[in-house]
Amino acid sequence: MKINRQRLADTFLNLVRIDSPSREEGAVAEWIKKNFQALKGVSATFDNSAENTGSQCGNLIIHIDGDVDAPPLFFNAHMDTVEPGRGITPLFDGNVFRTDGSTILGSDDKAAIAILFEVVRCLREQQIAHCPLDLVFTVCEEIGLLGAKALDTSLVRAEAGIALDSTDINSLINRAPEAVRLNIEVVGKAAHAGINPEEGINAIQVAASALAALHLGRIDHETTANIGTIQGGKASNIVPEKVSVQGEVRSHDPEKLRMVQDGITGEFVRAADRYRKKFSSGDNALNGNLEPPFVQTEIVNDYPKMSVPEEHILVRTALRAAEKAGRNIALQTTGGGSDANILNSKGLTTLILGIGMQNVHTTGEFILLDDMVKTAELTGMIIREWSGQA
Repeated sequence: MKINRQRLADTFLNLVRIDSPSREEGAVAEWIKKNFQALKGVSATFDNSAENTGSQCGNLIIHIDGDVDAPPLFFNAHMDTVEPGRGITPLFDGNVFRTDGSTILGSDDKAAIAILFEVVRCLREQQIAHCPLDLVFTVCEEIGLLGAKALDTSLVRAEAGIALDSTDINSLINRAPEAVRLNIEVVGKAAHAGINPEEGINAIQVAASALAALHLGRIDHETTANIGTIQGGKASNIVPEKVSVQGEVRSHDPEKLRMVQDGITGEFVRAADRYRKKFSSGDNALNGNLEPPFVQTEIVNDYPKMSVPEEHILVRTALRAAEKAGRNIALQTTGGGSDANILNSKGLTTLILGIGMQNVHTTGEFILLDDMVKTAELTGMIIREWSGQA
């Protein structure tokens, strides 16, 4: 497949100029729908996921007719971007896309959308025989994979596919961890910090005691834990009554995940118990009230693990296509989560292919057109190789 380099660049530049922060994907979705439907043998449908995500539109599913009697294949990309992502001014020097430094670029994941559009146009123009294709463009990926979670899978004909949403163009990800989010609230007792501090229980101090005892970061080769935010207190002259702490745990081993999760929440409970004993005896007794401090925890299942076996036909097809394209692609395990985690949990076998985006979610984000072209060429080869499996 011969990729039109300049046309791919122009498509990407058009896409990143369309604002599409999470829940505001309507304009870019209409661009995608309009331009795909202008091609022969293409139809587009929105699902009803907006009712659950709060987005301006649903997930967009594109059906592309095939002319080969082979199983359908799908590709996935997400339409939303993170902030600051409004009024993007892309800069392009012939190979490198970046911004003026005031916003993100949006290559995550509009480079993938541009690549898929170019591949489909090339299939049509070059009259390359292929299987039926489904393109699944999701909303709200950046705020908890909400679009994928609400996806109407009955609109997707294919049972296997590839998500274009990672950095390294030489990696094919077949394993990703499970993740949970932790919302922990420590409740103490408010008091005037100067007049009667003895009558207060400092929730921030209780939380700090728990935090100091935690093992965070990389727990082992397949498990990580993090505390990301802490909020509490009202003023410097008030003993803080409440503090909220948010964190996460990820692991490829569900048993380890539960163990680390319980260890974190348990540390907060133990810290509260220590302070409760302190304030319920001697001169610091709180009139017999033994309730504060106490801890309230909420554990949210963020996304399930994904694990596609090396012997799966999709893996073997993708690696064979890479070899034929002269590419050295390696199977990889990632510590991140994506739509692929959710799609796999819904029975849609999904791998993740890197597209070359760098420094994503920062104003220093960039991507090389060379890498986008290579990904487009490999995507076309995967389609051709899959289509050969009648």
